[in-house]
Amino acid sequence: MFGTSPKNAAKAYSKISMETGVFSADPHKLIVMLFDGAVKAICNASIFMREGKIADKGRSISHAISIIESGLRASLNKKVGGELAQNLDALYDYMAKQLLMANIHNDQKKLDEVKKLLLELKDAWEQISPANQNKPPQVEAAPPKAPRDALAPRKPGYTSA
Repeated sequence: MFGTSPKNAAKAYSKISMETGVFSADPHKLIVMLFDGAVKAICNASIFMREGKIADKGRSISHAISIIESGLRASLNKKVGGELAQNLDALYDYMAKQLLMANIHNDQKKLDEVKKLLLELKDAWEQISPANQNKPPQVEAAPPKAPRDALAPRKPGYTSA
């Protein structure tokens, strides 16, 4: 009726939704989206590796490498970021090399290692989010005390108020 399949329509909607998210996101959120995209690509690569879909695995790993190199690593400002930016640059380089080795050797452990590193960095990045800076610190409440048994013996010298 419309000349397009539901699958293509869903794909187009997904693309528009992602683009809208990218255009409306603040710079901090964009970095979170890059972490999410790289992790998703690695998860897909793991699935394809288990299923023996070599070409799909390679495309997913290449996508993750591209996100790390052209997104995360390229966003570093090494002049302003100092030692932290230099360390992140080296870590992103390490991740890209590990992903390349994972692809060549079908090494699930290397995929898992890079995924873990990305998730740890994402978590740290989310903790320093400007949105979190305005929130009061979270304080854990002490567990509620059990109600006192009115018939239980009391300590000597106890007076009730």
